[in-house]
Amino acid sequence: MGIFFITFGIFLLVMAGLAVGLLVGRGPLKGSCGGNAVVRNCPACKGEDI
Repeated sequence: MGIFFITFGIFLLVMAGLAVGLLVGRGPLKGSCGGNAVVRNCPACKGEDI
């Protein structure tokens, strides 16, 4: 049972670490292209099909 609590604590720390940007007022994490629906308008891909 102790291993469960240690693992749960580690997961909580990881989630808090990923949410630090959101907690200090920045937006959530986003992908570079926004998904397959906008791949033709992606500045990183220059409109090429992947």
